[in-house]
Amino acid sequence: MRIGLLTEGGYPYVSGDARLWCDRLVRGLGQHEFDVYALSRSERQESEGWVALPPQVCRVRTAPLWTAEDDGAVLGRRARRRFAECYGELAAELCAGTAGDPSGASGETSAAEADRFGSALYGLAELARDERGLVGALRSEAAVRALERACRAPGALGAAREARVPDLLAVAAHLERALRPLSLDWYEDDGLGSVDLCHATSSGPAALPGLLARHFHGVPLLVTEYGVRLRTHYLAATDAPPAVRSLLAAFHGRLAAEIYDRAAIVTPGNAHARRWQERCGADRAKLRTVYPGMDASRFAEVGESPECADPDTLVWVGRVEPAKDLVSLLHAFAEIRKEEPKTLLRIVGAPAGPDGEAYLGHCRALAAQLFPDEAAGLHAVGDNPVSFEEIAGPELPSLADAYAAGAVTVLSSVVEGFPISLVEAMFCGRATVSTDVGAVVEVIGGTGLVVPPRNPRALAEACLALLRDPERRERLGAAARARALELFTVEQNTTAFHGIYLEIVSHTPVRRVVLDDAGEPLPFAVPAEAHVPGRWTDPGARVAARGGPGWAVGAAARATPPLWATTPIPATEGAR
Repeated sequence: MRIGLLTEGGYPYVSGDARLWCDRLVRGLGQHEFDVYALSRSERQESEGWVALPPQVCRVRTAPLWTAEDDGAVLGRRARRRFAECYGELAAELCAGTAGDPSGASGETSAAEADRFGSALYGLAELARDERGLVGALRSEAAVRALERACRAPGALGAAREARVPDLLAVAAHLERALRPLSLDWYEDDGLGSVDLCHATSSGPAALPGLLARHFHGVPLLVTEYGVRLRTHYLAATDAPPAVRSLLAAFHGRLAAEIYDRAAIVTPGNAHARRWQERCGADRAKLRTVYPGMDASRFAEVGESPECADPDTLVWVGRVEPAKDLVSLLHAFAEIRKEEPKTLLRIVGAPAGPDGEAYLGHCRALAAQLFPDEAAGLHAVGDNPVSFEEIAGPELPSLADAYAAGAVTVLSSVVEGFPISLVEAMFCGRATVSTDVGAVVEVIGGTGLVVPPRNPRALAEACLALLRDPERRERLGAAARARALELFTVEQNTTAFHGIYLEIVSHTPVRRVVLDDAGEPLPFAVPAEAHVPGRWTDPGARVAARGGPGWAVGAAARATPPLWATTPIPATEGAR
């Protein structure tokens, strides 16, 4: 089948989110064809180029989210009226959220409210398609005035009523950026209209083209989230004025609810993401947890040789940033050194941006303050028991070497989604001590110790318990490796998605019959059940099962076909 893979700020670019798992997914499903539709986040990302693409990627189309030139579309009087009506309805819905639920996306949201948002969104999409773009209209004074009228209307949220001109301009600018996918030329018959299935790698802007493909062509939509986009927005919008936060939370909440409602299946990457999706209105019957697939082969040698670890060394691996709470780890290590003076701590990782650089400097200064350099004698050079290192150095040439350096791996985060470093440590057969954040408990599953976040004393006691008990370390490490190999490999991930693709397409009504050069229907141009004898098959069709039971071979079933199956439509150019 042909899959339209929808990405934002990631694959096929060299840097960005979801790049690795998308590449592994595409390479692991070589029996399918992939058309990649990618939204980029920055000029730098585009300049860095793409990863090497496998042959099953047939086409790549890209568009920037970070900039948009005016499309030059001049709306006539009727088009301006349509825009004012649709944008006004969208703005009115954003201002009508409940006080207890700023997003307006909880289960308390009525069906009428959801329909109102969806009707406004698809009305703008249809107008953008008719007028070949809405960039100018979304940036116009008319958009700001429509937003202002909605904020001043009776019954609007209190925070919205307090919006001033700078707040309205900020919200209008954000909505214009978020709605840029409406103006793309991806929704023609030879674009997303030609795929069998759209697979969005996140909700938000990445899934918006999938919503429109479903609206215009009936293409089914699959949404995968390893980090919930709505949660990311809440965490990132803390510095905005209250009116801006309220309106943008309402927009992202309504959009997430619409995406979850229209998707055929939603695949959260863990129970933490699943709870967020349910809170935003996702139907439990549509949710299928699919854990991220990771390459276990590069950790195989370390995982099969647990005895190579230094029994007196703790290892922390990850991006250096405030959310990782290395300060609590250093204070915990001070308690550990009082009980076990021989213990060492190796912090392995690069800083994440300018904030990470500053945080790394703070942690180095704290380590020097807590642990003065220790020398073996009067004439020896002192060493600090805490070392800050990066991968690819002389002592740690690879990531596997970093985990191999210690007997216990520590995760001290206060905010975490899916803990990749924890899974890597499990592949290496290492006993772990982690803080109870994000999906940690779900991932570790009883094969490691978990303590509350921001609690150095609890972290120290858990580490001491493992440092003093080699047999327990070995037992937990072996159990952790077995669990990781069962749940978190690339193979289980691609197998799960292959089954989900088949399930969605098999339940999708026939949209068209696509013929190959010989005039034969292409696979998956019709749903799987159309090949089974029964009342839904075409008159005169003959079905024979290869190697199947005898009852499946015989006279063709004859019945009146459904209306949508009576007129095969030849494939348009570029449809397959």
